[in-house]
Order: sequence, then structure tokens, then C-alpha cells
Amino acid sequence: MLVIPAIDLKDGQCVRLKQGRMEDDTIFSNEPVKMAERWINTGARRLHIVDLNGAFAGKPVNASVIKEITKTYPNIPIQVGGGIRDKETIQAYLNIGVKYVIIGTKAIENPEFITEICQDFPGHIIVGLDARDGKVATDGWAKISKYSAIDMAQRFAKDGVEAIIYTDISRDGMMQGLNVATTVELAKTISIPVIAAGGVTTIEDIVALCKVEAQGIYGAITGRAIYEGTLDFAKAQKLADDF
Repeated sequence: MLVIPAIDLKDGQCVRLKQGRMEDDTIFSNEPVKMAERWINTGARRLHIVDLNGAFAGKPVNASVIKEITKTYPNIPIQVGGGIRDKETIQAYLNIGVKYVIIGTKAIENPEFITEICQDFPGHIIVGLDARDGKVATDGWAKISKYSAIDMAQRFAKDGVEAIIYTDISRDGMMQGLNVATTVELAKTISIPVIAAGGVTTIEDIVALCKVEAQGIYGAITGRAIYEGTLDFAKAQKLADDF
């Protein structure tokens, strides 16, 4: 199982939010490229980058920073989300070396878009499902939709997406631990990999996920915990490798 460091970009800086609130941010670094270097040097085999400004603007805002990271580390697969709403943006990200693009809000508002881009960009599409009480949230988590996360995951799996990133937004950035039960419940309903996110706080969360890896858990994204030190990233990845 991969442990995937999160680099959340706001105004060109590396930050973390609590429950997706842009006004409730903590700045961890004003040098995102060096932050990427830190995680790669401690064993990261993939990076998760979110353009937070882009998620709210509906278009890329921090693409120049992301390009700098992909240019500096061309051999590390990078998955990017936040404000990706059209094919032109997907192509632009792939052109600068991004391996996977994560579609969130657009996937829920226009599911047919996922069908199209899976055909146009096979092997590069991940859908991010952010949910509260089993219902999918959109627009940087500002809105809760009527759609079930499981129903949407099943639909997108049929379209051919590479993976689903499932985030329990009630846990994200709150340092309260991962909601393993809901993550596994979703993973068991689809045949594509699920990447868990939201609340990965301690090594116990990594152990809990490793125990259910066979149910379809491919990786775990962690942010605030590795920045604040409640989770040692290098130890977490080694444990996952050795489990």
C-alpha cells in the first residue's frame, strides 16, 4: 500500500485546511518544491497535489508551482486535483508531466464528462469523491449533493477511471483518525483501487488500512499528520511495505 503525502497549494504556499474551509488554513511552507523534495527523500513514491484556489475558482491557479514540481521530479507520479473542469486543463496538466488528474465537482455535476475523458485520456483519470454522511460534497466541500458516494463510485468504475479517492470530510484535517469502515464499504463495491483520505493521523491508521488492503485499498493520502509530526512518513511507508 502506498502512503501518499499531500501538498495542498494556496496562494503558492503549502497549507492544510480544516474540513475544507479556506479561511481555516495553516501554512506549513512557502517553498512547495522543497516540501516535495522532503517527502520524496523520505520514501514517497507518489505525490498528491491539490490546487485549493483552483478548487474554488473552477480553474487552475497554482499550475506554475505544480509545473515546477513535475519538472524537478519527473520520475515521481504526481496526481493533481482542484479546478479541473475541462479537457483543455487535463491536457495542459498532462503536458507538464502530471501523471493523473483528479476530477471532483465536475464528475458529480456532469457524470458524462467522466465517460468522455476516460476515452480521451485512458489511464490518467482519477475521481475524487468527498463525502459527508455518505453523500458526495462538491465545490471545495461547500455544497452537499443528493448523490450517494457508493452509487457514484460504481458508475465511474464502469467508465474506466484509474482509481477513486475517497475522503470523509468530517475527519479531514481534524486529526481524529480515518473512517476505515466507510472506506472499506465503498471499496468492496467496486473493482478498481480506492485511495483513502481524510483523517489519517497516526501509525495506527496505517495499520488499520494495511489490514484491509486486500479489500481494494491501494493507498492512503496524509497531510496535516505528517506536517505536524503525529505520523512519521518514512516509518508509515516502511510499515506498509513490510505488512
